[in-house]
Amino acid sequence: MLIVERWIVAALRHRTFFSLAELNAAIWELLDRLNTRPFRKLPGSRRALFDSVDKPALRPLPATPYVFAEWKRARANIDYHVDLDGHHYSVPYQLVHHAVELRFTATIVEIFHQGQRVASHLRSYRRGGFTTDPAHRPKAHQRYLAWTPSRLARWGATIGPATAALITAILASRPHPEQGYRSCLGLLRLSKQYPVARLEAACARALALRAQSYKSVQSILRTGLDGQALVPVATPPRPAHAHVRGPAYYAHKEASDVA
Repeated sequence: MLIVERWIVAALRHRTFFSLAELNAAIWELLDRLNTRPFRKLPGSRRALFDSVDKPALRPLPATPYVFAEWKRARANIDYHVDLDGHHYSVPYQLVHHAVELRFTATIVEIFHQGQRVASHLRSYRRGGFTTDPAHRPKAHQRYLAWTPSRLARWGATIGPATAALITAILASRPHPEQGYRSCLGLLRLSKQYPVARLEAACARALALRAQSYKSVQSILRTGLDGQALVPVATPPRPAHAHVRGPAYYAHKEASDVA
C-alpha cells in the first residue's frame, strides 16, 4: 500500500479529473508502469514475478458468487413447521419435536437434520405466515401423532361450547388444519393459568368479536374483558337520500321490464 500511495496516489494528487473513466485510465497507466519497473535488489519486476509464480497457480473463479448465510438451531413443532423471524417453514412431519438446523440467506431457507438437508424453501418475510411443502404433510391427518381437529374440539368441549367452537373456527381459518394446532394447544394451556369459566367466557367474547386467535383470547383474559358484558354493535340506520332506492324500486323496475 505504501508503494501504491507513493507511485500512484501521490503522483495524481495535483491533477483534476472530470470523470471516473478519466481517473481510472490515469491509474491504470501508472499501475502498469509500477508493475513493469525493475526491482532494485532482485531480478525482474512485479509483473515478471506474477507471471512466473502466481499466475500458474491461479484457479478459475467459482461459477456462482459467494452468498452470505446464517445458521440457527430450531425444533420442529407439532405442526411440523419451524420458526424463522416469525415465519413458519415446513419439514417432513416425521421430524416433529426433533432438533434441526436452519441455514438461511436473503432468499433461501435450508433445513438440515443430522447433517442431511431435509427441506428447502424460498425465504418469506411475512410474519405469521406459513410456507408448506405438500410433500411434508402426513398422508392421513387422522393418524397424525394422535392429534386431529376433532380431538382438539372434543378437548375444548370439556371447557365449554364456546371454546370448542373457537378451536373449530381457528382450524377452519388455516389452509391446512395442522397449521392451527399450535394456537389451539396454546388456547387449551390457558386453562392452567385461568379458571375454566373465565376461559370459556373469553372464548365466547372472541367469537362474538370475530377475533379468532390465541392471542386475542390471551389479551381478553389479561385485561379482564371476559368479566364484562358484551355490548351489541348497533347497525346504523340507512340514511334518507334520493339516490338510496331500496328493494321496492327494483321490484317495480323488474315488473316494468317484463311488461
